[in-house]
Amino acid sequence: MPSPPEVAVQADHRAQVDELLADYRRSREQLGAVHRALAAVSASVTSEDRLVTVTVGAQGQLTGLVIVESAYRTLRPHELAARIVELTAAAAAKVTRAAGEVLAPVLPRGTDPEALLRGTADLTRSEVKPAARNAVDSDETFENLSWIRPGGER
Repeated sequence: MPSPPEVAVQADHRAQVDELLADYRRSREQLGAVHRALAAVSASVTSEDRLVTVTVGAQGQLTGLVIVESAYRTLRPHELAARIVELTAAAAAKVTRAAGEVLAPVLPRGTDPEALLRGTADLTRSEVKPAARNAVDSDETFENLSWIRPGGER
């Protein structure tokens, strides 16, 4: 039979284990709630002329696109495409901000949730470089350009 001091040590140890298990369960519940909240994040943006509305999901993916019928008469194809890309980027930025708000309460103090979501949380400003873009002149349409070279040339 264990001595009284051994019983006290066992009881203390059991209390510590119970407390650790309770903390773990609370953390798991909180993690589940954060995952559900992040999965539900989405944002929609409508163009100023109300011709195009895009909706972006939690991962920044395009989940909805509404194009008013008159947009096809008002905008040239490249203008419509540019509008969709522009609105999708704006909606993705809104999603990142919303997801950051969901994450902020569970992150360590001083962590920028938006930087974490962008994958730049541990980088300095000089290490974060904007992605290179191949800008196409917005007036360029390719409508009268043939992609087939005469005589099979390459």
